Amino acid sequence: MPLVTTTEMFAKAYAGGYAIGAFNVNNMEIIQGIVEAGKANNAPLILQVSAGARKYANPTYLKKLVEAAVEDSGLPIVLHLDHGDTFETCKSCIDSGFTSVMIDGSHHSFAENIATTKRVVEYAHDRGVVVEAELGRLAGVEDEVDVSSEDSAYTRPEEVQEFVAKTGVDSLAIAIGTSHGAFKFQSTPKLRFDILEEVGRLLPNFPIVLHGASSVPQDLVKMINEFGGAMPGAQGVPEELLRRAAAMSVCKINIDSDLRVAFTGNIRKYMSENPSHFDPRQYLSPARSAITDIVSHKLINVLGCAGKA
Repeated sequence: MPLVTTTEMFAKAYAGGYAIGAFNVNNMEIIQGIVEAGKANNAPLILQVSAGARKYANPTYLKKLVEAAVEDSGLPIVLHLDHGDTFETCKSCIDSGFTSVMIDGSHHSFAENIATTKRVVEYAHDRGVVVEAELGRLAGVEDEVDVSSEDSAYTRPEEVQEFVAKTGVDSLAIAIGTSHGAFKFQSTPKLRFDILEEVGRLLPNFPIVLHGASSVPQDLVKMINEFGGAMPGAQGVPEELLRRAAAMSVCKINIDSDLRVAFTGNIRKYMSENPSHFDPRQYLSPARSAITDIVSHKLINVLGCAGKA
């Protein structure tokens, strides 16, 4: 099976009241851990590459690793660019074989966002690639994304119909109160389901995307702190809120920080308990297993897409 687009995935997810997990990948072990969870739960997967991952691992290496994951698993897998900020970045990924790209023009004016997104959509659709765009701005810091609370903004539902009609975009990321990064909220966040409901009413059967949706489990925060870290006990997005969103019009939920915390926490734990070991295979193995465990939990309990491959 080759890499696929999100078109069929999202249609099934919308009709079935569940969401597809979009997991950020940076190296072989993270990809393996995610795909093992997908295999164990017979779940479709979106593996996405951020600007930081492109710089770190080289998109050619990551694409080949994802292609190997498809061959090994037989699962429907999408290779997606996360937060492409220019036409040129999106074009590069499309030309290299990505099946989905995100053009993030949320830092531009509404008119500029439409113009940039439309240009990417026209280039992508001519090559069989789907496009995600963003309206509204999430606060938080993650990779190249750095938006202050003052610069963040909820999505304006009255803009969504015009934006989708003028751009031809395939899915839309909206801002309803989630936040990028591991250090999120000092109290339990309240998502703006009124915005989500209105967007769903205005765009029936149209796939909506949530970014900044990691939960940052407190047991992993405790592990980080116990073995040499200094991670504040910030609140993530409660999983029951994400499940509620997935039962509505949200068809894609991005998960990154949970993976980073699980991976790093288990490496720190292993090295603390085995300070004389220096074989990467020894400390990366439990980190990879931790990725599988947390992704399996998300597929079953948060996204609802286990058994949907």
